Amino acid sequence: MAWVLSSPGSLDDDSRDDSDVALIQGKTPDGEGLRVIRKRRERIEFAHVRPLVEGVPITGEVVSLKPRPEFPLLCDVKTELEAPAPADVATRPAHGGPAQVATDRYRENWDKIWKRKREPELPS
Repeated sequence: MAWVLSSPGSLDDDSRDDSDVALIQGKTPDGEGLRVIRKRRERIEFAHVRPLVEGVPITGEVVSLKPRPEFPLLCDVKTELEAPAPADVATRPAHGGPAQVATDRYRENWDKIWKRKREPELPS
């Protein structure tokens, strides 16, 4: 079964083991997922996993958990789909609201329709 893993927090660990494991702590408060402590490479992460549900957005990475026979609460983790990278600050617009995409042709037509005509000046 595939799960969605969301990591609300993490701690750094000095060990360099390449294993990826998760220790199940219990159910999430809503009872739909599991709270886990995940250790991968040099990091320890506090996270929760939830089953994939069709139509529900994926908010983290997609993982498979395989319980170990000698201790079923300790699971080997296989990452099926990496979490999307955060949006680059340089690609975000500098202002709020929709994009400004006015072409020269658009401006010309705008002026033809909305530009105020000058009122004739009175002879002096």
